[in-house]
Amino acid sequence: MTEHRWLKCYDPGVPHSLEYPSLDIHALVRRKADEVRERPALKFMGLTLSYGQLFDRVDRMAAALAQRGIGQGDRVVLLMPNCPQFVISFYALMRLGATAVLANPLNVERELIFKFQDSGAKALIVLDLLSQRVNNIKKQVPLQLIVYTSLADFLPFPLNLLYPLKRRLDKAMPPVVIERDAKTVMLKDLLRQGGQPPQPAIDPQSMAVLIYSGGTTGVSKGIMLSHRALVANASQVCAWGSLGGGDSLLAVLPLFHGFGMSVCMNAPLSHGGTILLLPRFNASEVCRTINKEHPTLFAGVPTMFIAIKELPEIDSYDLKSLRGIFVGAAPLPLAVMQEFSQRTGAALIEGYGLTEAVTAVACNPFKGQRKPGTIGIPFPDVEWKIVDLADGVTEMPIGQAGEIVLRGPDLMLGYLNLPDKTAETLKDGWLYTGDIGVMDEEGYVTLVDRKKDLVIIGGFNVFPSEVDEVLHQHPQVAEAVAVGLPHPRKGEYLKAYVVPKAGQHIDPLEVIAFCHKNLTPYMVPREVEVRDELPKSMIGKVLRRSLREEEEAKWKAKG
Repeated sequence: MTEHRWLKCYDPGVPHSLEYPSLDIHALVRRKADEVRERPALKFMGLTLSYGQLFDRVDRMAAALAQRGIGQGDRVVLLMPNCPQFVISFYALMRLGATAVLANPLNVERELIFKFQDSGAKALIVLDLLSQRVNNIKKQVPLQLIVYTSLADFLPFPLNLLYPLKRRLDKAMPPVVIERDAKTVMLKDLLRQGGQPPQPAIDPQSMAVLIYSGGTTGVSKGIMLSHRALVANASQVCAWGSLGGGDSLLAVLPLFHGFGMSVCMNAPLSHGGTILLLPRFNASEVCRTINKEHPTLFAGVPTMFIAIKELPEIDSYDLKSLRGIFVGAAPLPLAVMQEFSQRTGAALIEGYGLTEAVTAVACNPFKGQRKPGTIGIPFPDVEWKIVDLADGVTEMPIGQAGEIVLRGPDLMLGYLNLPDKTAETLKDGWLYTGDIGVMDEEGYVTLVDRKKDLVIIGGFNVFPSEVDEVLHQHPQVAEAVAVGLPHPRKGEYLKAYVVPKAGQHIDPLEVIAFCHKNLTPYMVPREVEVRDELPKSMIGKVLRRSLREEEEAKWKAKG
């Protein structure tokens, strides 16, 4: 077994092990909220809610839901962007011992129907702009309760009056068509009701959240996360970043994703911090918010930092309030990291996580040795090792690639309704991540690629992420990704997809020539396609699989 060589690299003050309270996630956050009732908990488009105001609404929501039959073990879908209603609904469900099924508001009807049917959800809390989609799926999904809310419900005056007018004038916004019946209620009406919510005894090992995988590696799977896992991960994040009551965190990552839920909501609120909610990512809006509100922390994915770096007006914003920036989901090109760090003065720390372990389980140290290009070292109580890709057991020597496997207190309970998939992923207490990495002498790991993305060209193993790094160094390239595609003679070949920087023109042949100068010949993409944008997941991760499927569809169409 690999020694815990990484422990000597921990920042001073970060313990090697933590004590995790035997609480559900609502109780953990509520314990801090009761200490700091007057401190701001949420800020949203000009509205500020103190901890006292926030949890008064959580209690009202929990009481109203209980009166309508929502209780322990029930599954309720949350279908909203980042807004106060999401936070209120989430902790209300946690207080009742119900399970929050987190869904992406961009999901199409087919995806939503699958999630409702697979999870057995009996209720839905949803943004009113999605009403037409709800009306269509209601015929196939028997729901006992539908709770609608509008963004205007939590906008301050006069924005709350102007928003409905903007909605009517904006042709891009879908019309709101709510079918009123006995099962349908407005969230703002629920919050007007009184009453005390029940206080069930909640087992920390019970399922708190169900998050469906993005389907980037196949069919979407329901990932079951316990209260204990959520409590452990929030505690680890806070310990690693020394989060406290003086911190405010810009929350633009979607809260319906594990990264946003844990790092941007549970962690700061469990330690008395303030979260600045933005409904969606817009580079200019993010910079304006940092310039105005002066957050100390920001969590994002590489595509966000690339977009911010490319803003023509970037020099007009003061971003120096940031002391730390968590970067996850994909490798951050070194050039982007260096420029953003110089511009903000903040520590950009790359980390690693996956929803099967809530989210982040490893990170570069905040104050100690940061190794750009690595995903850092494990959080307290998390251990990892690199095992042989073939047998899944033999530990690889330092410096040799293999699959990353890990264990800790924040692993999933399993995949809902998929015992065989669960058994493939959880073995003897270890989580097999499907990611390929290399460990160095100090325990830092460099993420090489996903096991499923490995491309074999002429008998050589090629990791597309290495090609991505070179493509990002091209002076005209803003975003890029390399994808392995079938080849009649060589088995597979690489095709690159690139997005030019604003106002730039890209010559595909010149990009290939650039790669020849910087890559081993068999790693050079045979084709380069220029695009306006790349397909991305809900948190902005570029989807190689979508591009591969596009190419496969073209081949089938050609016969």
